[in-house]
Amino acid sequence: MTTLLTGASGFVGSAVLRRLLAAGHDVRVLVRPGSDRRNLEGLAVTPVTGDLADPASLRSALTGCRALFHVAADYRLWVPDPRPMYAVNVDGTAALMRAALDVGVERIVYTSSVATLGLHPDRRPADEDTPVSLEEMIGHYKRSKFLAEQAVRTLVREEGLPAVIVNPSTPVGPRDVKPTPTGRMILDAARGRTPAYVDTGLNIVHVDDVAEGHWLAFQRGRPGERYVLGGENLSLKEIFSRIAALSGHAPPRIRLPHAALYPIARAAEGWVRVRGRGRPLVTVDELRMSKKWMFFSSEKARRELGYEPRPAQDALRDALRWFREHGYLERDTTARSSGSAGG
Repeated sequence: MTTLLTGASGFVGSAVLRRLLAAGHDVRVLVRPGSDRRNLEGLAVTPVTGDLADPASLRSALTGCRALFHVAADYRLWVPDPRPMYAVNVDGTAALMRAALDVGVERIVYTSSVATLGLHPDRRPADEDTPVSLEEMIGHYKRSKFLAEQAVRTLVREEGLPAVIVNPSTPVGPRDVKPTPTGRMILDAARGRTPAYVDTGLNIVHVDDVAEGHWLAFQRGRPGERYVLGGENLSLKEIFSRIAALSGHAPPRIRLPHAALYPIARAAEGWVRVRGRGRPLVTVDELRMSKKWMFFSSEKARRELGYEPRPAQDALRDALRWFREHGYLERDTTARSSGSAGG
């Protein structure tokens, strides 16, 4: 089966790519001119040049494909100008889905995010049905993913788009080449550069389990339905403690109140705007998000898809092993990556 995959050069997309190749798919990968292709090296794929911000390039990339996995997204938690993010995540997604309808793609898996889901104030794990609205989305990344998912669901409902939606939680594991914001957090903790923490929680999942979840959704998911692809719910203190044990550093023992960090975040954002480059070490939106415990349940995916994620410890261990083997622990990542649409 000929399949188009977007975001194959990125973290989650590269894991999905390997799963599709293992299943025997003939995979085309949509890549932008000049994109980082390290995650594609040595793999039997067919690169096609295109860009989610260029709708004209999408139809030709899809022609002849029976399946589409749309994983690419502009994943940045801070942007000086949000317009390019909306152009990729919202407009680009809608254009790609319409092109898929036009050429007769038979099956689609769209990668959304748990960022689009509601949360329970009492820290109970949320799921696909937890109420939420656009007004509750913190920051442009979450808002753009929420709007993109709504566009996909509308096309399913009104035009019969054959799309299944998956909502990964916080992927961790090998091949985080950029690295992602979560990868940078892990690296800082592994270097012993995280002396304190804030009171929050995340759902940690192995990136290869997320890829398996994509494959299961392709095989068994119901069009228009969404499936949380998560792993284990852990407090940030627990995450840092596990990383410390794996890397030989003492875990952070100081819990910082959120309010104390807001002046630092505002100053960091202002400094980056003055410089015109880089990324703040901490942002206001990150602090606002960290006040919410992002715990999720994957029970629907377990029940309907047969999804079975491994423990978070395995994801953290594999991530640290990959970072160590590729020299990341010796590099300085304080100069933050600007992000991309690689997925």
